[in-house]
Amino acid sequence: MKLWGGRFEKETEGMAHDFSSSLPFDRRLAPYDLRVSEAHALALRECGMLAPEECEVIVDALRRMKGELDAGTFPFQDDEDIHSAVERVLVERLGETGAKLRAGRSRNDQVAADLRLYLMDEASVLRRRLTDLMACLLDQAEENLGVVMPGYTHLQPAQPVLLSHHLLAYCEMLKRDMERLAQARARMDRSPLGSGALAGVTFALDRSLLAEEAGFGGITGNSMDAVSDRDFVADFLYAGALIAVHLSRLAEEVVLWVNPRFAFLALDEAYATGSSLMPQKANPDVAELVRGKAGRMFGHLVSLLVMLKGQPLTYNRDLQEDKEGVFDAVDQLKAMLQVMSGALRSAAFDGKRMGEAAGEGYQNATDLADYLAEKGIPFLRAHEIAGRAVRLCLEKGVGLEELPLKDYQEMEESIDEDVYRRLSVDACVKARDIEGGTAPSRVEEALREARRWLEAEGTRP
Repeated sequence: MKLWGGRFEKETEGMAHDFSSSLPFDRRLAPYDLRVSEAHALALRECGMLAPEECEVIVDALRRMKGELDAGTFPFQDDEDIHSAVERVLVERLGETGAKLRAGRSRNDQVAADLRLYLMDEASVLRRRLTDLMACLLDQAEENLGVVMPGYTHLQPAQPVLLSHHLLAYCEMLKRDMERLAQARARMDRSPLGSGALAGVTFALDRSLLAEEAGFGGITGNSMDAVSDRDFVADFLYAGALIAVHLSRLAEEVVLWVNPRFAFLALDEAYATGSSLMPQKANPDVAELVRGKAGRMFGHLVSLLVMLKGQPLTYNRDLQEDKEGVFDAVDQLKAMLQVMSGALRSAAFDGKRMGEAAGEGYQNATDLADYLAEKGIPFLRAHEIAGRAVRLCLEKGVGLEELPLKDYQEMEESIDEDVYRRLSVDACVKARDIEGGTAPSRVEEALREARRWLEAEGTRP
C-alpha cells in the first residue's frame, strides 16, 4: 500500500521502487513512528476529527503493533518506508477507522519527528557511554596517582608530568563531548508535528499536545523550516565526529604505549590479537580500528553537509540520504566507546618504566632555565645557558642533574648547590603547582572535581 497512489495509473517500476525504498534501513525508526502516530490520534480526537471510540481503537492497535515490534513479529512487507508499513498494517486491521489517522499529517513532518526522537534517545545513550569511559580513565588515574611519565610535544620528550594528569586531559575532552551532545539534544527537542507537508494543516491540531504526547519539550516555529531542517542531524554528527577525534587520539596513544620501545602499557589479552604468521605478536587491533573508524565518522558529516547545501525549501527526497550515515555513526560510536572502555579498564600501566622514561631526554631543562630566571637572569639568557648545559651533557653522556657544579658555574657563576634540588623528576612535577598544572596536589584536586562533575552528569536525561 502506497500513501500517494491516487494520482497514478501505473505501478512503480520494480527497480525504481527498490532504489527509492528506505524500509531496509529506516525500520529502526518504527518505535518512534508508532509513538508519533499515537500522539497524532490523540490530537485528532481533541480537535474532533476522530471520535473517542475511534481514537481508542487506533491507540490500542498501535500499542499491539509495538508489542509485535518488540517481539520481532511485526508483519513487514515490501513497503516503501516505515510510515507506509505502519499505516498499511493499521488499515489492514481497522479498515476505514485506521485510514482516518492520515488526516492532518505528512510523511515530511512524521520523519522529521521520528528522527529527532531517535537521535534524542541515542544522544543520551552516547552520553552514558562517554561517562563510562570517563569513569574508567578516572579509575586508572586514581590507581596510578603519583606515577610520573614523559609529557610530549612534537612526540619528543618535553617535561615530566603525572600519568593521572595525562589521563585527566582526555577526561576534559570527554566532558566537552558530553556537553556538545547535551546541547545538540536540547536543540532537537522541538516537535515539527502539525507542520504537514510544508505549510501547516487546516485542522485545529493542538501542537503543544502533540509535542507533549510524542515526548518533545516544545514545538518548532516555522512549518517550512520544520520539515526541511536537518541541522539537528548535523549537530549530532559534528558532536560524533569530535568524539571520534578524541577516541582516535586516545587510541593512538595506546598503540604507541604498548610498543616495546615505550612499554608504558600492557593490554589485556582479551583486547589484543595475534598474527597469522608471527607467533610473538600481540597487536592492539582494537585501538587501531577505533583510529580507523574516525575517518568514517567524518565522512558521514561531510556527506550530510554536501547533501544539504543545495536544497531549496522545503522537503526534497535527498533528505532520505540523511539516515544511513547517521545510523551507522550511532552504531560505530557506541561500539568504539564500549570497546575503549573495556580495553582501558583491563589494561596495566608500567609505572617503573614510565618513571625511567620521564628522566630521559633532558626534560628538566626548562626547570634549569626557570631556576636561573628566579636568580634574576633574563629568561632569554637563562634559556641560552640551559641550552648550553644540555649540549655539554650530551657531550659528556650525563643528565643535567649529574653535571658537576663547576661546569655549571663556568657557564653562570650564580648557580650553586641548590640547583640539584630543582632538577629531579619529582621536583619538576611538584613545581607545576598552579591551577590546571601537573603538581600532585593540583591533580588530586582535579580528580575530585572530575568525580563530582561525573556524578552530576549522571543525573541528566
